[in-house]
Amino acid sequence: MQVNDLIFKELLKRGYSLEGNTRVWNIADSKLWYLTPEQAKGYLSLDSEPNYRNATGQPQGQDLLKESAQEILELVGDAVFNIVDLGCGDGKKAASLIIELKKQRPTLKLRYCPVDISGYMVSAAIETFSKLKIGEIVEFKYNISDFENLENITPLLRKEGFKRNVILLLGNTLGNFEVNELLYEIRTGMTDGDVFIVDTAIDDHKQEARAESYRLNKQANEWMIHIPLQLGLTRKEVEFGARFRNQRIEIYYSILVDKNIKFQDKSVRFTKGDQIIVAVGYKHDLSDLLTYLNMHFDAVTVKVSHDKSKVLAICTR
Repeated sequence: MQVNDLIFKELLKRGYSLEGNTRVWNIADSKLWYLTPEQAKGYLSLDSEPNYRNATGQPQGQDLLKESAQEILELVGDAVFNIVDLGCGDGKKAASLIIELKKQRPTLKLRYCPVDISGYMVSAAIETFSKLKIGEIVEFKYNISDFENLENITPLLRKEGFKRNVILLLGNTLGNFEVNELLYEIRTGMTDGDVFIVDTAIDDHKQEARAESYRLNKQANEWMIHIPLQLGLTRKEVEFGARFRNQRIEIYYSILVDKNIKFQDKSVRFTKGDQIIVAVGYKHDLSDLLTYLNMHFDAVTVKVSHDKSKVLAICTR
């Protein structure tokens, strides 16, 4: 497979750290997970797999969303508004909330705006909502964007009477970022009357078992394997792994051979035993998460799942 310029440059920029005698290359960045349609399809395949859904608390997250529908409606009042779905995936998580909102208030008028770094994901979300016919869909050039551009995106949506935004960040997406940096970006993109809704996994002290379930999940490997492949490595030259440490689940590949990768005028020398971290997912303690949210938002309401593995927060400024 051809070496990917973005991934290779990220590897060079970050370099490696030493853990004992092991060189660890950390290129965990969600921007690299969906660079190709194959990567996006790999994630959606994993996301629909029952064991993965249960391990990541998706059923609990959906239950919390439905339980919060009335509270969300009270916050938005009679306003028409945009649903801004950050990291939309195929849109199905947001769709379940909107179906519940429309069920409780059939006259509700809203527009759906999927935002994702992957054009494939945006297209999949638009297709989901087109089939369901549960609201208008906003299609414009900023649908395909990273979250750092949110401050420029949200003002463009406040047109044609849709003056308020309800911003969604669903499915543990928060755990893939530096938490304060992302919350700052979201807060900056809001105005008075906007609502931010986030669901994320919290540390329930079962993360080591979840990491092991990742390690044994073939679909997780089939999704993430595209990153070492796009660095010029082959399937036979790497081994998939997952672990929980430093308050996060790490997905990584161990390199099984010495190999020199050349791209353009640069080269990287991998040695047997090196590790490449390709993804991390932070599992914050609930009290820490509340501290972060209250730092950035004026009012925060939190619901915790019955098994204490998932939290949903509704925030306003």
